[in-house]
Amino acid sequence: MIEYAPSLTFGPGFSDAQRRLDAAQLRQERAERMRAVMRAHQVPALLASGAAAGRYLTGLTGAEFASQLWYVLFFAESDPVVFAHAGYITRGAQEAPWVKDWRLARAWLGGIAGPEATRVEAKLFAKDLQAVLHERGLAQEPLAVSGFDNAALNALQEAGLQTVGGRDLLLEAASIKTPEEIRCITLAVTVAETAWPPFMQALRGGGPEQAAVLAGMQRLAALGAEPRMGIRSGPLTFERGQKETQRIVRPGELLYGQLCGTSFLGYRVCLYRTFVVGREPSPVERDLYQRLYDRLHAAIAELRPGQTTADAARHFPPASTWGYRDEAEVLTIEIGHGVGLNQYEPPVINRQWSLPYPQPLLENMVVAMEGREGSPQVGGVRLERMVWISAQGPRLLDRFPAEAIQTIPLF
Repeated sequence: MIEYAPSLTFGPGFSDAQRRLDAAQLRQERAERMRAVMRAHQVPALLASGAAAGRYLTGLTGAEFASQLWYVLFFAESDPVVFAHAGYITRGAQEAPWVKDWRLARAWLGGIAGPEATRVEAKLFAKDLQAVLHERGLAQEPLAVSGFDNAALNALQEAGLQTVGGRDLLLEAASIKTPEEIRCITLAVTVAETAWPPFMQALRGGGPEQAAVLAGMQRLAALGAEPRMGIRSGPLTFERGQKETQRIVRPGELLYGQLCGTSFLGYRVCLYRTFVVGREPSPVERDLYQRLYDRLHAAIAELRPGQTTADAARHFPPASTWGYRDEAEVLTIEIGHGVGLNQYEPPVINRQWSLPYPQPLLENMVVAMEGREGSPQVGGVRLERMVWISAQGPRLLDRFPAEAIQTIPLF
């Protein structure tokens, strides 16, 4: 049976009079989860770069305007080392005292200084890492690596380090959410859904798409979220193609809004809702939406521990339903996917992969389930919901009305 997840008793603000989100516990639970995965795979050290990986491992954010500007050397049995970018390292110990070991990161800005300078910097990068691993007695052990380019990998190998892939370890850890992560994601969804009312208000009687997006994003930013919002309207509501077209929504048109990528404390949401301006949905539109709603919730009902992604994927229609020849033509459109600090995490639920290669559904995964219905070049409807796979079964995290197309009044 599909039920709603319990509502939170707190919001995004701070208080000393109530237990709200506990950032220290969030960091501790994630680190323990990562270490458990590393021990299970007998990997003693993990070198990771990238915003989601760095935040998962340490709770830190950093410079992301170029790749590999900062990175984390994380250990299964000891405290991590953070290699920080210029500027950040001078403030790091003061602002994030839970990290005990800070060192200067080496970067080559994607090679723009030229191949010789890149090789020199990469060699220094590898030398610094080799020194830390030697200090920890791990220089001869496998080093899992994620988020680095070939210059980094080549330098590490030339330094005599044994590198193995680290991305799968990060995905495995992130796929199962800790108790504090579930609370954080619930709050992220709660905050994100406050964007729908101002989004709708801005489209009363129709109007510019960007006005609705701006109104929603302003609400999100005011609540401390990292806002991201989108819209498609009229004839662009079926094939998910062009966006940011500066289109003006006209009375009588269908549209859908998306909150895909909006995040709170780094935890992303992925939500769609469908609206119509100035009228009630037509019988054809109601039928399209009902079919979408029914099949999506049939798939959601399968999201319980012990099931597999194939059990849910069988409720998605084949791509041939819309005249396509390959299931890849509906990839990211007719799909369920894990979501957390990354927009896409395990598991994935679709006909393309889940039927031949099913993945287990495990307790405390969080999955976004989405689909669409309509006609190419004409228009259609979309819906996406977020689901926590609890021990008792699927629990819906979003509460904004999804049972029908929502009408935006003219006045």
